Amino acid sequence: MPKKMGRPLSDNPKDKAIRIRVDKDTLDRLDWCAVKLNSNRSDVIRKGIDRIADELKDK
Repeated sequence: MPKKMGRPLSDNPKDKAIRIRVDKDTLDRLDWCAVKLNSNRSDVIRKGIDRIADELKDK
């Protein structure tokens, strides 16, 4: 039987989705951050959540 082809399975799959509503200014700031970090919107949001969670742990 041939070996399976395709992308390897992730150790931490990102299979959950959320949807948020933002105003144009917030979206523009998110896109600006993504460009500056050479990243995408999802990664910027994840980094923001991580940063806030770390700050809350330190309190």
